[in-house]
Amino acid sequence: MPDTPRPIDSGVRIGHVHLKVAHLQRALNFYCGVLGFQLTQRYGAQAAFISAGGYHHHLGLNTWESLGGSPPPPGATGLYHTAILYPTRAHLADALRRLLAAGVALDGAADHGVSEALYLRDPDQNGVELYWDRPVERWPRNPRGELAMVTAPLDLESLLAEPPVT
Repeated sequence: MPDTPRPIDSGVRIGHVHLKVAHLQRALNFYCGVLGFQLTQRYGAQAAFISAGGYHHHLGLNTWESLGGSPPPPGATGLYHTAILYPTRAHLADALRRLLAAGVALDGAADHGVSEALYLRDPDQNGVELYWDRPVERWPRNPRGELAMVTAPLDLESLLAEPPVT
C-alpha cells in the first residue's frame, strides 16, 4: 500500500442509509409523519424506501432481521447516528418546529462552526442528526487555515426565529 493513498473522488456521496427497525409503521410515522420524508416504495409490512425530493430513496427501513427487536445495548458497536442535511437554516428551523409539534425530545443541539445541528433518537433509538451547513467561506479556520470545528450550544430561540419555509 502506498504511503499516501490517492483520495476518493470528490464527487462521491453517501446515497442512502438502511436502518433495521422493530416496527415498520412506527418508523414510517416518525420519518414520514414527523420529519416529512415521502414514501417511494413499500414491501408489505417488512420494508419501505423513503426520500426527499423524489429521489429513489435516502432511507431504507426494514424489519428483516429486527422485527420486534430492541436497540443495541450501550457499549455495542454500530451506527452512531444518521445525519440528515437540510439546505438552509430556515429548513432546519422547520424541522425543529415539526419535532416540537410532535413532542419529540432532543438529545442535544450544537453549533459546530461549520454547521448547526439537532440531535435526537428515532422510535427505535437510532441516533439522528438534523443539520444545515454554513457556507464554506464562513467555516472557522485556525491561523494555518485548517478547519477548526467547535461544539458550542445552539441558540434554539434564534433558530425558531427563522421565517417559516414556504
